[in-house]
Amino acid sequence: FCASSIGGVVQGYDRDQASAKMRDGKVVIITGGTGNPYFTTDTAACLRGVELQVDLVVKATNVDGIYSADPKKDPTATKYERISFDQVLEQQLGIMDLTAMVLCKENAMPLVVFDASVRGALKAIVAGQRIGTKVIQ
Repeated sequence: FCASSIGGVVQGYDRDQASAKMRDGKVVIITGGTGNPYFTTDTAACLRGVELQVDLVVKATNVDGIYSADPKKDPTATKYERISFDQVLEQQLGIMDLTAMVLCKENAMPLVVFDASVRGALKAIVAGQRIGTKVIQ
């Protein structure tokens, strides 16, 4: 599904259709953000996750999790295996925009941040393995 349909390529997002496909055991991929200005793709992912009552939102990025500082700029940065939404917000870690983070926090939606370049990472996360950083209440 996509925020805006593209004839012959992808149909427009419809929450009820997406939910029905998930209930049928199908994997649903949603692209294109919300289709509204001022909302990031992070916010769109979290919004759709909350709407569809998924178990987890995953954010693929270019580092292997959340750190106390940018690990590419600060060699003393510490990686978090688990961290709370409050800690992320208080420390202004900036892994996602504020709206997305608060949306997950207010809806108790767990989030995993992981390195997109690691082969098999998404499969490992779905299987319950510890990959990246998990953000929880």
